[in-house]
Amino acid sequence: MKILILEDEIPAYQKLVSFVNDYFNEHIPHDWARSNTEGKVFLVNNKYDFILSDIQLLDGVSFDLFNEIDIDSPIIFCSAHDDYLFQAFNTNGIAYILKPYTQTDFKKAIEKYQSLFKQGDYNSLSSETITELKVALKEESNSYKKRFVIKKAKGIQLLNVSEISVIEASGDFCIATDFKGKRHIISQNLGSILQQLNPTKFFKINRSEILSIDYIENLESHFKNRLLIKVKGLKDKVMTSSSTTAEFRKWLEQ
Repeated sequence: MKILILEDEIPAYQKLVSFVNDYFNEHIPHDWARSNTEGKVFLVNNKYDFILSDIQLLDGVSFDLFNEIDIDSPIIFCSAHDDYLFQAFNTNGIAYILKPYTQTDFKKAIEKYQSLFKQGDYNSLSSETITELKVALKEESNSYKKRFVIKKAKGIQLLNVSEISVIEASGDFCIATDFKGKRHIISQNLGSILQQLNPTKFFKINRSEILSIDYIENLESHFKNRLLIKVKGLKDKVMTSSSTTAEFRKWLEQ
């Protein structure tokens, strides 16, 4: 057995490798690509039992790669996208693991494909299906995020964007704090999250923090042209950077 992993985030890749080896109870040979360009080289020269693929790679979406090369191997998509895209995957019967995924999620996805192969019901990913998925991805990107799906020990929870006061970068993940002071892990980087949020509601006040206008309680001037901001749900104040203060003031008055 040999598999291909298409994943640009190193921690996510490492987690998938661990899940694969644990599930099959042995070390499974694999190739790893972080971009469509690298993935194309592997797919042209190799055959795989199955493929684990993120949607957003370093140089674009993996749908473009699968549209360019005929893939006979089953594909299990692993991504943080939800909403429109999640519905599209379910409609087409495609296995989909939502980040931050668990061993249980992975096991269900593998068992689904093993069952389809035994029954002879597995169909290769068609260009029509890829087109539908790309349309769903575009629709999702054109609509501002309403909620995040959060995986916790007790199961899946929904975090409404309207309840978030601050989002802070934390390595390859982010921590969202709601107005009640509860913290939630979102397995996306800060830049990706910012693109999904309504710019009239959220502002990136410094390199590592995004702030919601709805939960600002107080602002005060600070040295080097910065602002200290008291936010509902946080004990400590957050602070703008010198380079963002002027734009932040304009944003507050829009």
